[in-house]
Amino acid sequence: MDKPTLTGEMLVLRPIAVRDVDAILESVNDPEGQRLTGATTIYTRREVRDWVGHVAGATDRIDLAVTMPGNDEYLGEIVLDRIDRHVRSASLRLAMRPAYRGRGYGTEAIELVLGLAFDGLGLHRVGLQVLSINARAKAIYENVGFVVEGRLREARLDGDRWCDTVLMGILEDEYRTGRVA
Repeated sequence: MDKPTLTGEMLVLRPIAVRDVDAILESVNDPEGQRLTGATTIYTRREVRDWVGHVAGATDRIDLAVTMPGNDEYLGEIVLDRIDRHVRSASLRLAMRPAYRGRGYGTEAIELVLGLAFDGLGLHRVGLQVLSINARAKAIYENVGFVVEGRLREARLDGDRWCDTVLMGILEDEYRTGRVA
């Protein structure tokens, strides 16, 4: 599957490339980012480089680097994965580098990828998971139209305390009307 490039007002989303490895490594090994996503693995540069090579050729996912027009620096990534063309569904994941969180980039990136999902790929549903301790991410997802669909109670550890995983989704008609049910 050819990976698209998407352009918005503030952002350009382009396929992830080998030149992004060092920035991805910073992002995936960031302690606060790991805490807010429930990640527990520390990755090596080689593992990240191998992963970048793998996703470049994957047909069931689209991994895009978040960049700005005129500046190709990797600010974060947004991923549409588990793309099932028969069921017309996919999962969404967003991760921003520490210095670029809270600036509105995530909202625009999500909106651009939802346009691709519903208008470009003809999907019916996009879902995601967010930890209950990540209130900022949950608010962003709700702001763009995702609805809480369920909760996995005490599914992840936050240090030595349990936290829930919140299941969210947006349907094509909700995206089209700009309203949630």
